[in-house]
Amino acid sequence: MPLTLVLSAGQSGDNPQLWPLLDKRRTDSGHSLRGTVRLVADKAYSHDSTRARLRQMGIAHTIPERSDQIIRRKRKGTIGGRPPGFDPVLYSERNTIERGFGRLKQWRGIATRYDKYALTFLSGVILAAVVIYHRTHH
Repeated sequence: MPLTLVLSAGQSGDNPQLWPLLDKRRTDSGHSLRGTVRLVADKAYSHDSTRARLRQMGIAHTIPERSDQIIRRKRKGTIGGRPPGFDPVLYSERNTIERGFGRLKQWRGIATRYDKYALTFLSGVILAAVVIYHRTHH
């Protein structure tokens, strides 16, 4: 079930939207995310600067390394550092995120994006999220 929503341009990547989403989650919850949130993300979020900023914010994360990062780290030898911590069991739960997107896309208007205006589309997404939330909690 969606907890925090941020609407972006359809052609934009996922990674640049991470910070606005986390900022919105922090303001929606009314407290710091430090120690209260764990980010489980795919390889698109596996960038050194992303990991560093998450550490700085005190947000635990489970993100697999991309193959090019593994090769680069191993090529550097001992100065390449240790691989980032990764919990494959926890990462296997990431499919719940994909299932959440699948539930939203069951709504025809969301899947096809018929709405001309972003505000109208976002309203439809929020309505679908509320309905999904109530279906799963009642």
